Amino acid sequence: MLVAVARQTLPFFVSFLRRFFDANPIPSPSPMILKEKEGLCAIDSTIPSQGRILCGGEWFVYLRRGKRVLWERNTEAMKLYRNGEIWGFEAQVPPSPDGGVVLGVDGGTTSTLCVCLPASWPLPQPLAVLSRAVGGCSNHNSVGEKAARETLEDVMAQALSKASCSRSSVRAVCLAISGVNHPSDQQRIINWLRNIFPDKVAFYVENDAVAAMASGTMGKLHGCVLIAGTGTIAYAFTEDGKQARAAGAGPVLGDWGSGYGIAAQALTAVIKAHDGRGPQTKLTKSMLDMLQLSSPDELIGWTYADSSWARIAALVPTVVSTAEDGDEVANKILCDSVQELADSIIAVVKRLRLCGEDGKETFPLVMVGGVLEANKRWDIGKEVVKCISKVFPGALPIRPEVEPAVGAALVAWNRYIRGIKDVQEEADSPQISVT
Repeated sequence: MLVAVARQTLPFFVSFLRRFFDANPIPSPSPMILKEKEGLCAIDSTIPSQGRILCGGEWFVYLRRGKRVLWERNTEAMKLYRNGEIWGFEAQVPPSPDGGVVLGVDGGTTSTLCVCLPASWPLPQPLAVLSRAVGGCSNHNSVGEKAARETLEDVMAQALSKASCSRSSVRAVCLAISGVNHPSDQQRIINWLRNIFPDKVAFYVENDAVAAMASGTMGKLHGCVLIAGTGTIAYAFTEDGKQARAAGAGPVLGDWGSGYGIAAQALTAVIKAHDGRGPQTKLTKSMLDMLQLSSPDELIGWTYADSSWARIAALVPTVVSTAEDGDEVANKILCDSVQELADSIIAVVKRLRLCGEDGKETFPLVMVGGVLEANKRWDIGKEVVKCISKVFPGALPIRPEVEPAVGAALVAWNRYIRGIKDVQEEADSPQISVT
């Protein structure tokens, strides 16, 4: 009986001890603070590279860099971007490679990928990807800003750790993230990045369409890109830096043609057929079989049990296979989606006149995303190209040979190298003194 009582009470006792020591931490030896100015101070270099110190009766969280340390009173704020578990590997990292590295991040609603490339000139051929790391969703509109930032920081740390590099070796970072739709989004993320990386690092924050475009043109931003995955967006770029976009406003505002839009219409068709408000469709059986449900009524509970857009979009292959099986409802959903995607391309190309005055000039058309991947008979990407070719015969479809995250890294590399060349040209130019 005593053993049974002990088993019941032990978890509560352990929980109490954890709460007690969290609220009343045992003071650690306080290092001697030699200098303090503007949030920076010098401390004994023998203490750990990060942790807590007791100073003037207050606890501080610190991150030491040599004999200098960044410190902060707010523990939670420090944890967000200086979590020891994330960056602790840097203490064992060997000296940085010559020339440093650049990071490219492709952040989507379904997943986030970071790659690390050498920052040297010229880039080695074939292209050398030093490391890659994968995480979850980093679209702040989908999962919230805190979760999105945690994902971004985690994949960047993983990529650097796998490449045996520290943040001091980073020369430039390009984050291409879905949900970045306004200059205020860009500035907010750049400010956050400055709290993570050294001051010398250059930052570029763009919509994920930039990474997709660059993956098809090896870093050159000129032409049009269509992304059709969980969401969809069309972007066009001119060589002088002008941009135009269409769609990409999320499922609530009608990203029809996206994976979410296709699957949501299919689920709606099943419910309408069940109610008697729409035609009967093979989608009913295929969807119920796929989700292991017994009745269309159960679709309602399944749909709202999880608000993830990617979860709905994952049903697209079922819609495509049902259309291939001859179902008219599924076929119409896909045909309408093709037209929606084509309309987005047409809108941005016309706005920037990429096709020229006569509509026949050539331009690259980069096609990215799971929805556009070839299927057995119903090839959505191929049908989109057919529609576009009728309007713009000069469109040159491109299926990227590298992933969008590599495109983002190439954007970072191009801009970093361009900045170095600009500085060198300025230094080499003759100086005219006026007396």
